[in-house]
Amino acid sequence: MESRRVALVTGAASGLGRATAGRLVEAGFRVFGTYLPADPGDPAPSVEMVAADVDVDESVDAAVAAVTEAAGRIDLLVNCAGFGIAGPIVDTSLEEAHRQFETNFFGVLRMCRAVVPVMRERGRGTIITIGSIGGIIALPYQGLYSATKFALEGLMEALRMEVRPSGIRVVLIEPADFTTGFTEARRTIDAMDTSPERDRFDRSLKVIESDEVNGSDPALVGDLVAKIARRRYPRLRYTVGEPSERLAAMLKRWIPYWAFERIIRQHYRA
Repeated sequence: MESRRVALVTGAASGLGRATAGRLVEAGFRVFGTYLPADPGDPAPSVEMVAADVDVDESVDAAVAAVTEAAGRIDLLVNCAGFGIAGPIVDTSLEEAHRQFETNFFGVLRMCRAVVPVMRERGRGTIITIGSIGGIIALPYQGLYSATKFALEGLMEALRMEVRPSGIRVVLIEPADFTTGFTEARRTIDAMDTSPERDRFDRSLKVIESDEVNGSDPALVGDLVAKIARRRYPRLRYTVGEPSERLAAMLKRWIPYWAFERIIRQHYRA
């Protein structure tokens, strides 16, 4: 009988998902990773890849069924799939906002809905969702992206309480800036060229992209996921990244909001 624990990592073809899947292989897991059918990416060695679009119910259900049939169980789900859009909130179309939530929020919800019954049947399991420090601190001109990550904070907090009696642990990781393909993959809203906010947007985005390309090694997130997966009673939230960025998340709780907002606006030149 297969003795290795089984992990399913979404968005495993690139970025934090790829780093996480590779690290879990090194930690002894049998790892399945999802990729978009149109973009197989460059998965880490020894990761068994399964096509899945987290925006589509049937695709998610089929992927989870395929993993369960192949491995007999899922011990660990890591929600990594996601993308970002950039632009002023009021110039963002509802269609663009819906697409952002469809993947970043509802994609996570779909995965949890499909995997929790598998874990509940065995009486144990761990769900780790990759949120963002942008789910603690709203970022100018990244408002819809931040909104999805803020929403995940509430979703995971409630889910943790609901599934705990079934032996399922829920964890939220809040990464700061990491060097991945996320920067290049960011989508700018369609109305950006005609937006009156164009100049301020360009200034802020330049800072955001500089922070990202000079960010931390994605392996840090993979290492943290592997450590959490070994813990019997993990915390709900873990922040990971440069000390200064982690400090910023704590400062929001410690200082008056008007002072904190000034710091953020000055940093992002907003």
